[in-house]
Amino acid sequence: ICQVFEYYFEELVEESLRDNFVVVYELLDEMMDFGYPQYTEATILSEFIKTDAYRLEVTQRPPMAVTNAVSWRNEGIFYKKNEVFLDVVESVNILVNSNRQLIRSEVGGALKMRACLSGMPECKLGLNDRVLMDVQDRSSKGKSIDLEDIRFHQCVRLARYEKDRTISFIPPDGSFDLMTYRISTQVKPLIWVEAQIEKHARSRIEMLVKARSQFRARSNATNVQISIPVPSEATKPIVRTTMGSASYAPEHDSLIWKIKSFPGDKEYMLGAEFRLPSVAYEDATPNKKTPIRVKFEIPYFTVSGIQVRHLKVIEKSAYQTLPWVRYITMAGEYEIRLQ
Repeated sequence: ICQVFEYYFEELVEESLRDNFVVVYELLDEMMDFGYPQYTEATILSEFIKTDAYRLEVTQRPPMAVTNAVSWRNEGIFYKKNEVFLDVVESVNILVNSNRQLIRSEVGGALKMRACLSGMPECKLGLNDRVLMDVQDRSSKGKSIDLEDIRFHQCVRLARYEKDRTISFIPPDGSFDLMTYRISTQVKPLIWVEAQIEKHARSRIEMLVKARSQFRARSNATNVQISIPVPSEATKPIVRTTMGSASYAPEHDSLIWKIKSFPGDKEYMLGAEFRLPSVAYEDATPNKKTPIRVKFEIPYFTVSGIQVRHLKVIEKSAYQTLPWVRYITMAGEYEIRLQ
């Protein structure tokens, strides 16, 4: 519902809801039938619910898709080049306490698809899901994974999936999330960060930060950003790094260490020295509640080991399709506590 409102109003805020109350009422009336979801594709709804009332015609008819079995896709769509793009995006959530113990570890994933296909194509997707591979007696032919909390787009035939674990669907036109999932198996932090803080006389603090990549050597993390908390009174930082660049962000009371490319099985270091007002020296420690936060992306890599075994597109005109599959892992809530 929020996505449909954003499609109509660009920004979903209280003011936009007030200004477009009538449109919101119409949208809710069409999207739900006796409290049950009916159809929620914004592109289809926009064909007969217009934001500008003067554009409405007296004999306005709903688009054919509304009365079809496939209410999320129009008929007659045509592309010169038929392509389908599938991104497997995984987000790693990590929480490490001050004793370097892993408190929370979770992987959330999404299969994001962009379909540029003509006609009414039938798509079939195969994953290395353990239940599916057991059904097909393929357990010895490759690695399988356990997926939890699976949620599909409405286009997926759930009865078919429950029967033989086949993900078959007629995709909406354009971009959509085909499936989201979660994996609760514990994973080690992909980038491990340790910080040593020393207080010296003459109002001076020294920090030594080590960052180590704990993934395979042939993979490469990009746009790595490590945010290190510092005392709010700190001034005149002197920073040295073995890789990347670091900048002081006083508005956030932190030191931002950026590394463009971080190969697997490598370790880099950052040394920093801060001056402090003598009156503030006694309390001169980084905010105890503020953790080290890490951001990164690792292309062509997944933590869970999920693999797209096949992606088939079948259409009655038998056109050739170019499927593109890409894997990306990124940091979600990735925190390492100091105190």
